[in-house]
Amino acid sequence: MADADTLKSLNGLLNGIAQKVYYNKLEITEDLLKNELYPDLSQEEFHALHEKMKGLVKSIASADMDQAQLEAFLTAQTRKQGGSGGLSGEQAAALSRFWKGHRARVRDSLVAQSRWEPGLRGLSWRVDVQAASSRGGDGGGGGGGEAAAGNAVALVELELGRQGEDSDFVCLEFDETKVNQVLKKMAEIQESIDSIVHKS
Repeated sequence: MADADTLKSLNGLLNGIAQKVYYNKLEITEDLLKNELYPDLSQEEFHALHEKMKGLVKSIASADMDQAQLEAFLTAQTRKQGGSGGLSGEQAAALSRFWKGHRARVRDSLVAQSRWEPGLRGLSWRVDVQAASSRGGDGGGGGGGEAAAGNAVALVELELGRQGEDSDFVCLEFDETKVNQVLKKMAEIQESIDSIVHKS
């Protein structure tokens, strides 16, 4: 029973580290993890265990290890058993199970955290038929950007944002000519991507 409890606590610790470091759950603290999972360990012993596991998870995640790399890494860590940085077989098995279940989500989180520019979160569109000039009274002096009465226009709304931040919205209006230009450019982009992908 003690082994099952130890394994459960270790799995909880690894999940707690992932929640805090990769999934932005700031309410998960080292103290919370200690009190919930390892109440019998001293603060120093728990801190050492927490930092060791966090360091191992970060090493595994930053290398985005596949199963073969992970097994080699964990084998090397278990051979250090005599030193302070060593890993028990039970800890290695828990890390292996943890990474198998969390690899994709952790990778997605790391990619999202590493973006400098906002990404596209959503796109919506509609087509409107303008019965009359909608901007005639804006003082635009002839309205070079106006659609003629009765023409169809596409309204496109882009939702942009970074991980953990509110979205920004950009609204674009296209007449038929502009839609065709955008479609032509998109076709060129697709051809370029296809040529790169098919070379690989």
